[in-house]
Amino acid sequence: MANHKSALKRIRANEAKRLRNRYQAKTTRTFIKRLKLTTDKVEAQELLKKVTSMIDKLAKKNIIHKNNASNKKSKLTRLVNSLA
Repeated sequence: MANHKSALKRIRANEAKRLRNRYQAKTTRTFIKRLKLTTDKVEAQELLKKVTSMIDKLAKKNIIHKNNASNKKSKLTRLVNSLA
């Protein structure tokens, strides 16, 4: 176990950040699943805007890699455009 005050604080801060990152990533995955199950094009387009924003925020905070974010957005956009 850490002996220094600053090391103990760092452990607490890292755990708080880890939980926040997990929550944001899990919420985004849930919205992606909801988007993939949507069959209505208008609803899907609205959901795509929200999901794209969430993915961009994850990439900006380095929770996911920027290329991974770009690939996800591209695939989801193609999915929405393919809806009739």
